[in-house]
Amino acid sequence: MAFAGFPVAALDFYDDLELDNTRSFWSAHKHVYDEAVRGPMVALTDALADEFGPAKVFRPYRDVRFSKDKTPYKDHQGAFVAAGPATGWYVEVGAPGVRVGAGFYHAEADRLAAFRAAVAHDLTGPELERILRGLERRGWTRGGEQLKTSPRGWPADHPRIELLRHKSLAMSRSYGFDEIVHKPELLDEVRRDWRAARPLVEWVVRVTG
Repeated sequence: MAFAGFPVAALDFYDDLELDNTRSFWSAHKHVYDEAVRGPMVALTDALADEFGPAKVFRPYRDVRFSKDKTPYKDHQGAFVAAGPATGWYVEVGAPGVRVGAGFYHAEADRLAAFRAAVAHDLTGPELERILRGLERRGWTRGGEQLKTSPRGWPADHPRIELLRHKSLAMSRSYGFDEIVHKPELLDEVRRDWRAARPLVEWVVRVTG
């Protein structure tokens, strides 16, 4: 199936799911999820696979085993293309619209140590800052889990202490409700944005091995 955009029904589906996140609602509207959400997401990521690689389209069910929130379904549909461990590109559709992301969402102790060493380095640290500034100029927003204080072993007055505090680092850009999310041209927009984020993804893969 060629990608034709996410229909309005996809956003409406998640609007309704926020009000009635129950198995009975899901059963009655699963055809909408399949046709308006999952189908277009698979078509979008399939169209990008030649350049970026195959995507994992996430399951719609929440893991509620250790959560106080027992609502059974996620309030969005995401897909992830891995370039390295927990590192790569992301796209999501939900009630707020469509957004893309790139970076790493988790790092084991050795990879996190390698990331921080590269941030502190006089060559790779400024390189990362330039990459992030370039994305921010294009409308991307920086996110990721951060420590509230300086990581152990690093001085609080380090010139890149804000980056050193990151335990994960992701940049994201939202298209919101823009008309483009309902059109085939969204494919080109996501491709352009993922290409723009490639230096970040490659930087993380390179410095963390």
